[in-house]
Parts: sequence; structure tokens; C-alpha cells
Amino acid sequence: MTTSETATTPTTLSAEELEPRLAAHRAELTGYCYRMLGSAFDAEDAVQDTMVRAWKSIDGFEGRSGLRSWLYRIATNVCLTMIENRKKRARPMDLSASAWEPVEASLAKSHPEDTWLEPMVDERVLPDAGDPADIAVARESIRLAFVAALQHLPPRQRAVLILRDVLRWKAEEVAKLLETTTASVNSALQRARATLADRPDVDRTQPLDDSHRALLDEYVRAFEAYDIDAFVKLLAADVTQNMPPFDLWLEGADDIAAWMVGPGHQCRGSRLVPVTMNGSPAFVHYKPVGADGELVPFAIQALELADGRIARITSFLDTRLFELFDFPRTAPA
Repeated sequence: MTTSETATTPTTLSAEELEPRLAAHRAELTGYCYRMLGSAFDAEDAVQDTMVRAWKSIDGFEGRSGLRSWLYRIATNVCLTMIENRKKRARPMDLSASAWEPVEASLAKSHPEDTWLEPMVDERVLPDAGDPADIAVARESIRLAFVAALQHLPPRQRAVLILRDVLRWKAEEVAKLLETTTASVNSALQRARATLADRPDVDRTQPLDDSHRALLDEYVRAFEAYDIDAFVKLLAADVTQNMPPFDLWLEGADDIAAWMVGPGHQCRGSRLVPVTMNGSPAFVHYKPVGADGELVPFAIQALELADGRIARITSFLDTRLFELFDFPRTAPA
């Protein structure tokens, strides 16, 4: 994907003509801001701010760089400002060097929502059509492990790596956007790549095939039946599970099984509805409550697969995500 586009100015367009031209870039800008910020909520805010700024300053747009490049310049500045004023997004494993003791772990300790990396539904950030190679790169670059790794980069290095390696911009185009030199861009890219190379989990996830789909079917059956023996057989030896906003994270199939029959036993009778998030399989999790076992929104389970097993389970317990992603508040029949 390149930034080449017709450098025509939209300043002569009516509002009715301009609006769809801006809206056409919303999905890719949301993906860019999500990779920069690690938050679906922040990405939505950043894109909205970008669009508002574009509307307000459209009279000053000269058209030499093209509308798309101009919007990316605005979005980058918005994201860099947001990063300065907010904490780095992380996963529980990033904040603690070792897992908690599973059954004894307390769920009383948690952090505010703005601490944690958040998921993103594919349809909001991935193109519907285009070059299959570009779509594959876009999907890989929104995986949770990759987005989590990006948060460890300094903000401008993060922007350089996304623009160069994900969006395939030329070094001179990135330099122009960031108002720096091509040499500086190349240096930042080299350092960013070296940092990501030190995080082995970034490239661990594999593309889905028929065996993986069968694995996911077994996962749903085992979880909904709360068949812990069957569930454990689906997990990798070094599997981890984490549950933002709580500090709790578990490592190993035995610890996860002990947790599920201990503090996690209230998930018995749950229902999982498949969705696709972060380029990987995920499930909307409805948990039973009350005497009649009414199924209510509880979490979004994001899975990462490797070597034919479940390698990581992340249960996002922030039910605000149901509204953000337009997931039903009532479990489907």
C-alpha cells in the first residue's frame, strides 16, 4: 500500500461531496490510531478529533500532498498528543514478572480502564477488498501481541514503524509527514524493528486452517459444558490467561483449570458467540446470573493459537465494549 493519490484540493467541494471523501478514510485511520494507542475507545476519539480538525481547517488545505496524506498527518499529531497525556497501554503479563497463585488470587486488585490494552473488531479497521497481501499485513498488524509490542516503542518510532512496515509508505513520505529527515526515519525504523525482534510472542500466532477451526469448535463445546478435562486438552503447555482490568494472570493448563473450578466457577453455564477481533478468533461471553440463570454480557474472550493449541486467552471484562462494538446485550437464542 502506498500513499500515491491524486493531489487535487477538495476546497471547492460542497459539504455533501466532502463528507463521503473524509468518511472513506475512516476505517484505515481507525486502524492506524488503534495501533498507535492500543485502545479501541481512544482510537475512535482520535479519528473523530481528526475529522473535526479536517473540517475546521479544510480551507487551508492546499492539496499538494493529497487528502489521505493530509488526514494521516492530522491523525498522527492527534495520537502523539494523546500518548503524551495518557499512560502506556499494557497487558497484565507486562506489569508483573510472574503469574499469581491461581486459586488464592484476589480479584480485588485492579487498575483503571485506561491501563489496559483493548481489543478491536476486524470490520472497523480492515479493508473489505484489495490486494490480498496488503490485507494479510493489515490483519497481522492488529493482533494483540503485535499491538502490545508497539506500546513499548517511543511514540515517534511507533508511528514510523506503522507507516513504513504496515502501511508501506516510503521513507521520504514518512519524513515529510513527521517533518524530519529520511535518515532519521530510517534510523527510527531500525531501532523499532530491533525492539520488536526481542519480543518472541509477536510472530507466534498462525493463520487459521481447518484444524484450528475444529479446535475452536472443541473449545466452545468444552467451555459451555464446563468440561475442564476436555478444556485442558486444548491448551498449550505454556498457555497464559489474563483478565483485564484485574492484575490476575495465570500460566499453565493446571493453574487455569484450578482457577476455573475455583474462583471462576461462576462461568459454568456460559454461552460463547464467535466473532473476529484483532485478526484472530474471539468470542462474546455471556454469563448466567440470578436464580433463573439469565445470560448477561460478561466479557470478550480473545484467543491466540499456536501449534494446534490455545496459546493465550484474554478475557476483557469491560462490558462497555459491547456497546462500542454493537454486540447484543442479550445472548442469541
